[in-house]
Amino acid sequence: MGKNAAIDWDLIPGNPQDIEQVRERCRRMVRRRAAIAAGVSAVPIPGLDVMSDLSLFKRLVDDVNQAFGLSADQVGRLQPKFRLIAYEAALGIGGMMVGRLVTRELMVRVLKRTGLKMLVKSAARAVPVAGQLASAAIGFTVFRQLGYQHVDACVVVAQELIVARPA
Repeated sequence: MGKNAAIDWDLIPGNPQDIEQVRERCRRMVRRRAAIAAGVSAVPIPGLDVMSDLSLFKRLVDDVNQAFGLSADQVGRLQPKFRLIAYEAALGIGGMMVGRLVTRELMVRVLKRTGLKMLVKSAARAVPVAGQLASAAIGFTVFRQLGYQHVDACVVVAQELIVARPA
């Protein structure tokens, strides 16, 4: 195995303890950004929360992928055999943002999965003050749930890669 392959393996957590540390660090990041998203949701400017959520979530996904060594660039540098393992593991668990460049179209697909919650969030905004608080709470919950799902998908892919890793 060449020097380049060793560098690629250094990007991915090397054992279950490392994976757990990265998982916890990423979950804290998810909670912080969900709180920011909730704060923006409480501001009564139509459309601001959706644009903010999209931007925050895209950056979150990119940062989580990077932390696990699973950004599109990092996975692209793996040997083809291991790249295939990463993509198959991600697809097998529905982790459609693991190891991929996060595009606007991909974000739209993710938001469609939470469409009903977003509709409730928007409807709640029509009721002054209480609606804004409900919208912020719903926004926090949805953002956190989607973020946690992505972190968990990255955990599974990283675990698959360390099992397949050469000794």
